[in-house]
Parts: sequence; structure tokens; C-alpha cells
Amino acid sequence: MNSKELEGFVFTSIYLDREIVPGRVMDVFEPEAPLRDTVIFFIHGGGWRAGSRTAHHVIMAELAKRGYMSASTDYRLDAPGALEQLADVRESYDRLTSFLKQRNRPLKIAVYGGSAGAHLASLLLCAEPGECGEKAKLVNDWVKPVCGMLQATPVDLLPWDGMMPQTWKLYRSAANADYEQCPERYEKLSLRNYIRPENPRLFFLEAGLEHLFLPKHTRVIAERHREWGIPSQWKLYPLMEHGFFYALQRERQREAFEDVCAFVEGNLNLPL
Repeated sequence: MNSKELEGFVFTSIYLDREIVPGRVMDVFEPEAPLRDTVIFFIHGGGWRAGSRTAHHVIMAELAKRGYMSASTDYRLDAPGALEQLADVRESYDRLTSFLKQRNRPLKIAVYGGSAGAHLASLLLCAEPGECGEKAKLVNDWVKPVCGMLQATPVDLLPWDGMMPQTWKLYRSAANADYEQCPERYEKLSLRNYIRPENPRLFFLEAGLEHLFLPKHTRVIAERHREWGIPSQWKLYPLMEHGFFYALQRERQREAFEDVCAFVEGNLNLPL
């Protein structure tokens, strides 16, 4: 674990292994004076084969100004598939739990993921440890996330009419198996199989120009949650592209940031 103090917060990198393994590392931004009980845990996107935890550093720095502690995790991009990456993410989340215990902080963690990161985040949020078939080494009792924010979420890894060949190629890579030979693995890695009344509340942020994962699929989940009394939210951001929430330069990015903060605090209530 390496720490250094920056303006307004302490930056800590936490490695999951004694011998450093690329991808198995998490960054924590800890404000000098934490004002919020909930920590926000980020999982980056990149088609399961690209991306970095640093993609969220700009947003995390802004959260620190508002008194939020946050963390951003990598996962092995060269892992066989999403099962192993989910195990990495669960272990990072578990290590964040240990970090909060050491700081005597509340064990209240919100999870954010975008694109492939939204897929991994959604399974972290809605499936129990090991339920998808991942083998994570956890040292704490599992602490269920208090809520989740998901941007550009694949609700399953199954083929559908009109799917872009690029999307199907990504799905096959994530599953690490041919669909015809191992359809059960695609099912195990599909969020739709873990939508149930005990889910935490979710906020789906959808881009108006989304081209990989259909926003209408996540809206169905939010509607089902509302029927069960779970105050999940869904919002479309016009003229924004896939994976748009990586900076705070544009109006819709800043709007999404405010919405995320409001949702974490339980103050966002959007019509479906």
C-alpha cells in the first residue's frame, strides 16, 4: 500500500497481492475531512480488454472536494474472461471494506460502473459472491453495496436481433467460450438472472447516442424495481455517446455528476 498527500485529499494505491500483479490494484481518494458516510467504488469500462482505474480520477477528485471518499479499481485485462475479472473486482471491494474498518468508517459503499465496468458492477451489486461462478478470495463477511450507478449496461450476454458484430465479439471475449458450446456461462454472466426484490437501488444513466447496449433493456429493470418498492432510477442524457461519464467538461457530464451525488444521498427521484 502506497500513500501520498495531494491538495485536499490523500491518495492511496492498494495492491491485492504481495507480488504485484498488473490489474489487481485499487486507488483510494480520501478527503482530509470526510463529510459523507457513503464511499463510491468505481469500475472502469473498456470492452473487458482495455481501460484503466485512472479514468475516474478527475471525478474522484471532485467528489473529494464534496467530502466523499472514493475508490477506483483495475482488473486483469489479460484474464481469461469476465469471471476472473469479477473475482478481481470483488477482492478489491473486499479490500476497500478492510480499509474502511481500519479508518473506523461506516461500511456504506455505492458502486459505479460504465460499459464493461457496468457489467461487472451490476454482478457485484446483484449477485452474491460466487453465484456467477467466480472464485474470489475474501477476508471479510460480504458487505452488500447500498446502491449502484450503472452507465451503458449490458443486461445479458446473449445474442439479439440487430446486434452489432462488435458487440457480439466483446461478449464472446467476456464469456471466454463459444455460445453454442457453453450457453450456461453466458447465462451466469447475465444481470437479468439476478434481478430480484433484494437488489439494492440502482440508477441507470443512458446516453442518447448509445450504440452498443440498448437503453430500453435497463429501463425495464428500473420499472420492475419500482414495482417491488425499490426506488431505482433511469435517465437518458440526450446527444451523449457511449461511456460519456469520464470527465466534467460538458454540460451533460456535470449534470450526470450532480445526479450521481443526489442518488447516493437518496435525493434523486426521476419519472420513468
